[in-house]
Amino acid sequence: MPSNPTILAFDTSAAHCAAALLRDGEIVTSRAEAMSRGQAERLIPLLEDVLAETGCDWAGLDAIGVGIGPGNFTGIRISVSAARGLALGLEIPAVGVSGFDALRELAEDGQIPAIPAPRDQVYVKMPGADPYLLPRAEAELGGPLYSCSDPALLAQAIARLAARRWDRTSLPPAPLYVRPADAAPSRDTPPVLLNE
Repeated sequence: MPSNPTILAFDTSAAHCAAALLRDGEIVTSRAEAMSRGQAERLIPLLEDVLAETGCDWAGLDAIGVGIGPGNFTGIRISVSAARGLALGLEIPAVGVSGFDALRELAEDGQIPAIPAPRDQVYVKMPGADPYLLPRAEAELGGPLYSCSDPALLAQAIARLAARRWDRTSLPPAPLYVRPADAAPSRDTPPVLLNE
């Protein structure tokens, strides 16, 4: 395991597609594109652009870093499944990094990592506690909140944390969901499942 791994990190947990490449302990490049839809189609071309810009290729990667949420359900599934697929195909580890950990990497002491959620709410996680969803005004009573408005910085933080955490025995990343999906199951009778 190299002491200064080359890590390709990315995140699609909100209305963006962001990526960063860390090599020899330094962020070489990062990119972010705002988008409310289309992350599934744009992610791999964006990653290829980042690799081409730095003269790196897929075979030169030591590990993948990926944002696991919380955030947009579909976005989280896109990035986590891409990371797992890339890791499997490249035979390298994928390291999941929560949005809370990435924000802690960027925040100042005393600031509470807060990830924006729908309906003027935020996801928060206090040290030693499970993450939860609160109205923004209520969360602000606990202290100053820190949210990152630049997804490229978030991807950079994910890359730095993945570089510190990775090894060949890492478990595959899994989505971090704090609340149930907004989509509801069908009210109609479910389909009959046939046994073969």
